Amino acid sequence: MKKLKPLLFLGLATLLAGPPASAGEAHVVKVAVQSSSGGVFHFDVTVRHGDEGWKHYADAFEIVTPGGTVLGSRVLLHPHETEQPFTRSLRDVQVPAGITAVIVRARDKVHGLGGKTMRVALPGRQN
Repeated sequence: MKKLKPLLFLGLATLLAGPPASAGEAHVVKVAVQSSSGGVFHFDVTVRHGDEGWKHYADAFEIVTPGGTVLGSRVLLHPHETEQPFTRSLRDVQVPAGITAVIVRARDKVHGLGGKTMRVALPGRQN
């Protein structure tokens, strides 16, 4: 009977903690980038996340310099439970001269940033 007490306590603690966030983090799985004029770029970003409704869904993605400066972001206003992965665009992102690649990262409402990111070379810029 003594062996059951720790198991019962563990089960009760798990129950009280609530269900785990099973959707995980938001991951960037594909990025297409096009150059416009004057250092402006357009991004088509594909994100995968196990959206679980309004409390846990991928809610944004960002275009960031290798040094960490956010150049642009797209806020996602609703869950995409039945559309996975999904692609959304971010237009007219001004990238400073000298930046040859950017990092694209996604965010979700529970974990924030932290899933798979992608480093993307910018067309027309020398590496």
